[in-house]
Amino acid sequence: QVQLVESGGGLVQAGGSLRLSCAASGRTFSNYALGWFRQAPGKEREFVAAISRSGGNTYYADSVKGRFTISRDNAKNTVYLQMNSLKPEDTAVYYCAADPNLTLLLAHESANFRSWGQGTQVTISS
Repeated sequence: QVQLVESGGGLVQAGGSLRLSCAASGRTFSNYALGWFRQAPGKEREFVAAISRSGGNTYYADSVKGRFTISRDNAKNTVYLQMNSLKPEDTAVYYCAADPNLTLLLAHESANFRSWGQGTQVTISS
């Protein structure tokens, strides 16, 4: 079990960039696979990106591929989501998630993650 806190959200214009951070408490952070999800008003929670325990493998939703980059720093117990070329349709609450057993094969399903942060709002204006 791990506790997660997101930060870095805000309001930016289309075409701009944001970097989200998710800080985890506890030890053995490197044992957890990590993911980012988002949820817009009136829509279901959507998979964004995931990263393996070592950071050597990543997985992205088609809607963000080429624009977003997920990374992790196990020494700092932190996972990041670098978001570039932002679009109004990226507006959502962004959540990070962690699981000690999950592989990237199942990381697109939010129900497979046992630990979640409370989210950070990202708003992109046109």
